[in-house]
Amino acid sequence: MPAVPAPDLPAEALRSSLHGRGQRLTPQRQRVLALFERLGEGTHLSAEEVHQRLLRAEERVSLATVYRTLRLLSSMELLRELELPEGGRRFELASDDDHRDHHHLVCVRCGHTEEFESEAVLSAGEQAAGLHGFRLLECVLNVRALCPRCSAAESAPVTV
Repeated sequence: MPAVPAPDLPAEALRSSLHGRGQRLTPQRQRVLALFERLGEGTHLSAEEVHQRLLRAEERVSLATVYRTLRLLSSMELLRELELPEGGRRFELASDDDHRDHHHLVCVRCGHTEEFESEAVLSAGEQAAGLHGFRLLECVLNVRALCPRCSAAESAPVTV
């Protein structure tokens, strides 16, 4: 007897969640989520980067659809949205609770983003919440900086 292929669990979970919202699982929505699943945790992409990666993979999807899909998947907590002070947004695959309280180094020039974890930051968040009678739900720090490449370009001598 031939083996029965296992169901595509992320697609099924997405389909079920969308159906509960009265929406369909479109190929474009599947492609965007599949991209983040292939890249895994720790990858932070803008809508434009998602669009470019899909185009390079010969996946046809408009930039407007990418924007709508990223907002939808974020509202469904399948992706997390990182808002940058400069007005940009980056998205990452939502992860389990063990990876919830991570922080970001964000280059203010190019938007490159790196994750880091810090017990000291988490402890400071817990302490501040407790001091003011809050119950801590999440502790996230975004550090604005220049990445090594942008920092080197900024300090490079100007040639005339």
